[in-house]
Amino acid sequence: MSLATTLIILVAALGVEALFGYPQRLYKLIGHPVTWIGALISKLDRDLNRDDESRAARKASGVLALIVLVAIPAGLAWIIQITLASTWLGNIALVLIASTMLASRSLYDHVRDVALALRNEGLDAGRTVVGRIVGRNPQTLDEHGVARAAIESLAENASDGITAPVVWFALLGLPGLAAYKAINTADSMIGHRTPRHEAFGWAAARLDDLVNLPASRLTGFLFALAARFIPNGSMDNAFRVMRRDAHRHRSPNAGWPESAMAGALGLKLNGPKTYGATHVEDAYMGDGRREATADDIERALRLAGIAWVLMIAGLSGIVLILQA
Repeated sequence: MSLATTLIILVAALGVEALFGYPQRLYKLIGHPVTWIGALISKLDRDLNRDDESRAARKASGVLALIVLVAIPAGLAWIIQITLASTWLGNIALVLIASTMLASRSLYDHVRDVALALRNEGLDAGRTVVGRIVGRNPQTLDEHGVARAAIESLAENASDGITAPVVWFALLGLPGLAAYKAINTADSMIGHRTPRHEAFGWAAARLDDLVNLPASRLTGFLFALAARFIPNGSMDNAFRVMRRDAHRHRSPNAGWPESAMAGALGLKLNGPKTYGATHVEDAYMGDGRREATADDIERALRLAGIAWVLMIAGLSGIVLILQA
């Protein structure tokens, strides 16, 4: 499959997912690629992650599990791609398949629901809704904390859920997209520093950091560019804050989109958080207001939407150049 064809399929998949998302009826009927990957991760965790083994043995088991986890979805995706890519009808099928592993519509809807809950129903409703998309304890958050949490989730997940899948599909086609989703899902399920998963999930966490590196920087760059097109947004401040603060984040990747978002909107994001009963100290991103509101969530959504349009325009421009 040529690069031009790959990018055309990618642009079409982005459009399909943005318009329709993943139908709930289909989810109830057959699940979702991420839930299938999650079921495989759970089985590997049960079968290979043994509490009575040494740390080194559990690390080795985690590496083996990750190899299996990436090989199966990527292998199936490669078979699907070479089977379908030879006809226009097959390429349409590839568009639909690729769209299931993108997440702009669902991310937009979930973050927008936080703004609606805060504005229409108050703090308790905002806490309930934001608790669906963040891992921190929502009961520790005031109204401004709920708004910041939603904006931070939007920034980080824009990279993981949209830009990174785009990057890996553009580079390696459907197998690259499937492999990325497997790695990212593994990190979210077993890539934690808990007694059970610190050793077994070590490989998944480290590989996830690596594969998200280019997308996190690109997302921050797109957010900064998009700031030029929103009311009271600042492209210059987005670039300034990103250069200064991104590396201070405890995540090697999340700081880039979060700091760009903070600078673009004139906010101060991140900082100390509580996950369950655990308090985590983290660096602040930006030097603006901490008093984020539902209006700021909507500004962040507009910024992200413009960034996605810029990404699609860039991909389309590459296609035109390749076909000239």
